[in-house]
Amino acid sequence: MTERYAHLVGSLPGASAYEAMSTAMKILGGRLHSLPDGETGERRNWIISIVDSLRSHPDLELAKQGDWSDYDKTPQLKVRKGRTLYGANLDFGHIEAARTNWPVFEQIRVEFDQPALAYRSGVPGDLDLAMFTLGPVGALANRRAFTEATLSEIRALRKNTGDSTVFQVELPIELVLLAKAPGRAMPLLANRLAKVIINLAAASPTGTHFGIHLCLGDMNNKAFGTMRDVTPLVALSNAVVRGWPHNKPLDYIHAPFAAADQPATTDPGFYAPLADLKVPTGTRFAAVFAHESQSLADQITIRSMIEDRTGRTVAVSAACGLGRRSFEDGRRVLERTAELLDD
Repeated sequence: MTERYAHLVGSLPGASAYEAMSTAMKILGGRLHSLPDGETGERRNWIISIVDSLRSHPDLELAKQGDWSDYDKTPQLKVRKGRTLYGANLDFGHIEAARTNWPVFEQIRVEFDQPALAYRSGVPGDLDLAMFTLGPVGALANRRAFTEATLSEIRALRKNTGDSTVFQVELPIELVLLAKAPGRAMPLLANRLAKVIINLAAASPTGTHFGIHLCLGDMNNKAFGTMRDVTPLVALSNAVVRGWPHNKPLDYIHAPFAAADQPATTDPGFYAPLADLKVPTGTRFAAVFAHESQSLADQITIRSMIEDRTGRTVAVSAACGLGRRSFEDGRRVLERTAELLDD
């Protein structure tokens, strides 16, 4: 059994990047391969701030009102009549965030004596961001602009930080769609969804490090979808791995067993399909089961089931970013993660 590590998804408890990152480091110390900048402030709510910022884009207009109070109450934009949406005119804010927080991250590496720690930049999947912005029909017609803009940000960030950054591609839409698919349709759909993810990586600069964040949604601490068992997760992960470009290191796959306010189940049957999971040597498997509303004993049992079925030591993770919760709740999840790193 190799040493377990922790994986942090995105936003962290703290009012500033320094407070968020230092809080995580004080609790998890050297048990992290990568560290997000905390995604503090308006960035704590994943893509909400991005979509809201696009309301003022000259080529877009509001098609449907929404206050983000639930998944069926999200705003939706559309391309203005007579306009064309280009990736060069889209700014998702990741470059400015890194410009501000990269020096803070470097300070953290020095203070905690972790020179090998990677900077983790969260990148919403291009299909996911297009669908949350424009809806399904608008996304299909205009996804190219979101792909181009995402690739532009990856290239710019990598130019500034080099191999010190791992890009976490965040993918709730893909896993939720697959979880809703009929069983016989799942392999074909998994391959089609995986191709979108693979193409994004393939178009990135050679040597770019990636992680895949499979997700069931976490808006307002509520899941967007559920799984009867982990068959959809295994199907999508295996499809991504089969086609992954060899010159783009795949550092980890992040897999949800807990989702939002729902802890992971203790039912062994839920995890049985993990026996078919194919994770390459050198790619970590980050398992989502650290949760504040479940006993440590149950989560140790869940950890054992996951590790027995995958035949590997897993990284321990929560479902999504912790900055959307209170500071106290977020810290409790970090502390629980630390408890689950040891036997």
